[in-house]
Amino acid sequence: MSRIAVGTDYVAFVGEPSPEVVVQAQLDAYNRKDLEAFMDTYSDDIKLYTFPDQLSVGNREQMWKDYKGYFDRTPDLHAKLVNRMVLGNKVIDQEEVTANGRTFEAVAIYEVRNGKIYKVTFLR
Repeated sequence: MSRIAVGTDYVAFVGEPSPEVVVQAQLDAYNRKDLEAFMDTYSDDIKLYTFPDQLSVGNREQMWKDYKGYFDRTPDLHAKLVNRMVLGNKVIDQEEVTANGRTFEAVAIYEVRNGKIYKVTFLR
């Protein structure tokens, strides 16, 4: 349970998936190149950064266009989870990414709020 909503004639308990569940759904959609499901894990105010604080994507529309192009031109795209740490609302994934015949290591720090990823910082 994440919130309680109280009205004059009701009490509602609101639940949301854990940050780890949200990030795993994002990774699964990424590997399927399912843009709709992938973007559904992100908040409307998503920001993507390159470590330590270089803004690379500042809004949802830009992210949609960038990943649509990336998914379309990268037939062998796949991210393999190597290690995951969860600290409160932060999920830190070490990934082995294959794209266009190359494999490289990456770390992504996902920050989740209200069941959606609102900030990602990438280390490469």
